[in-house]
Amino acid sequence: MEKRERSLKDELDALQARNMSPEAAAAFAKLIQDLRVQGAGVGLNIGDKAPDFTLDDAAGKSVTLYEELAKGPVIIVFYRGEWCPYCNLQLKAYERIIDEIKTAGAQLIAISPQTPDHSLSMQEKHELSFSVLSDTNNKTAENYNLKYKLPDFQQEILKRSGIELNQYNGDHTFELPVTATFIIDKNGTVIAGASDVNHRTRMEPSETLKIVRSLQYYYSESQIHSRSEPRGLFKDNIS
Repeated sequence: MEKRERSLKDELDALQARNMSPEAAAAFAKLIQDLRVQGAGVGLNIGDKAPDFTLDDAAGKSVTLYEELAKGPVIIVFYRGEWCPYCNLQLKAYERIIDEIKTAGAQLIAISPQTPDHSLSMQEKHELSFSVLSDTNNKTAENYNLKYKLPDFQQEILKRSGIELNQYNGDHTFELPVTATFIIDKNGTVIAGASDVNHRTRMEPSETLKIVRSLQYYYSESQIHSRSEPRGLFKDNIS
């Protein structure tokens, strides 16, 4: 029998089982419940136009979404920061397939509120070969309906764990993006994605790869048959 490749969900579940104490699990469950009640992190819907942004990468170079879309589809991943082990697993999973993403004519952009210095640290530590951008003050996360503020009890848990969020993000807002992934076609339209206040629930990189490969096929076919945009290709999987 062929061995099943380990999914990102498998890795995230294993990390939680190893590292999360009963106290932390209870606090985490309370955080998720509170955020759901608040309606936090609803994200964008399929068919929405993705808000444009210009953000600095880890080297201080400005990256503008719609300039990148002129080259092809873009996968956008919003993550919390290098201090989040779940985020690290996710970005490393994308690094493993980044060549295949590029071969499909797409690119990946990862966005967090941490300062460029910390973005550079993360990029170098994990040898990431895609753009890692700094969303100062979570302005882009806000435009994508993802920004939320950590409640006081969660701030204290981070501090007790030695995580000084203000040092990572360069502010004292204690605001973060809900973790999310969006696939944007070259016309700037959201065609697939997922967002969830549970930062252990993330879109599988293999699923994003499958979608951008479908887009590549669609675009090649549209050149032959003069179709204008990929309507109806993808199910509404944004949560």
